[in-house]
Amino acid sequence: MFLAGRQERASVAEIAEFFDVSRDHLAKVVQRLSREGYVRSMRGVGGGVELARPAEDIELGEVIERFEGSMHLLDCVAIENVCVIQPGCKLKHVLAEAERIQVEYLKSVRLADVVQVGEDLVQLTK
Repeated sequence: MFLAGRQERASVAEIAEFFDVSRDHLAKVVQRLSREGYVRSMRGVGGGVELARPAEDIELGEVIERFEGSMHLLDCVAIENVCVIQPGCKLKHVLAEAERIQVEYLKSVRLADVVQVGEDLVQLTK
């Protein structure tokens, strides 16, 4: 979100300071985002991190799935024989449908839908 708002490179330190998060943790997240093709990192003078593709092309659901994996509400939705009532339970089907709707919706939302591209995020006062 930070990079989509800025539309220019930023350092990991700058982003970590803005969000008040660990620089080391953020560096790992940026490394993963880079491996997944969402950001590009450049070293040296004038380096930093930038989006690797336009915010309009980044689906939030895809990013969440790649980072979090399965978005199952309960294990029984994806795994058989994890619960004693599972064979006759109808809740499993309700939860499976809820998950399907959630994933479908998140995949319809783009990064550009949640950030005003080209406008810096506003940091709330603490």
